[in-house]
Amino acid sequence: MTNPLPGSAALRETGRMFALALDTVRLTVRRPFQWREFVQQCWFIASVTILPTALVAIPFGAVIALQLGSLTRQIGAQSFTGAASVLAVIQQASPIVTALLIAGAGGSTVCADLGSRKIRDEIDAMEVLGISPIQRLVVPRVLAAMVVALLLNGMVSVVGVLGGYFFNVIMQGGTPGAYLASFSALAQLPDLWISELKAVVFGFLAGVVAAYRGLNPAGGPKGVGDAVNQSVVITFLLLFFVNFVLTALYLQLVPAKGM
Repeated sequence: MTNPLPGSAALRETGRMFALALDTVRLTVRRPFQWREFVQQCWFIASVTILPTALVAIPFGAVIALQLGSLTRQIGAQSFTGAASVLAVIQQASPIVTALLIAGAGGSTVCADLGSRKIRDEIDAMEVLGISPIQRLVVPRVLAAMVVALLLNGMVSVVGVLGGYFFNVIMQGGTPGAYLASFSALAQLPDLWISELKAVVFGFLAGVVAAYRGLNPAGGPKGVGDAVNQSVVITFLLLFFVNFVLTALYLQLVPAKGM
């Protein structure tokens, strides 16, 4: 008997993960909804990600502001420093930082929890009793990751913008008025909407990938550990690819605001 091609196994895994995502969306509207599980997962994911996310947002905003401030001084465009740094933080850095923390801290825990349930045969027992594991366990966790990602993205945007403002004005001698004026002149409301949309999509991807790998461990504690590592790596790869697609679509569909 011939072994299957390596690409066929990856294709099957992709198809199963996509099917889990569709089932999650479909079962979201089915009653009864697990409100207690949803609230518990929201609190847990927020508790393990809020402090690291805030601490990471400060250097992200500072690095972007310092780099762009140095560049704009070299080309004589200091008046655009505020707009460039703020747009970079809101559109790119904020959702990426949020998603990385959601996947690394929250998603890995979700994967480990579901994986441990799987190797203890709890998932199989639920199926025997006629309880959908996806509706009971996966849907609340995926929705919690989306909601927490949405809220954390707003916090990261505020912290990153304030950090960029502080480092540009204090360390590089920028003008507060010029920083704020360029930001208000070039930034627009859709910039915030695309940032929040990215955060929601990234939270959904992180939750689905973590749930899929948790429900399909190789077997035993080692298999659960490998599934956690795989979920984080796969999520990171998907995040950067989806971020490129959403950014390209946004730049094509939404015209830039001129001075």
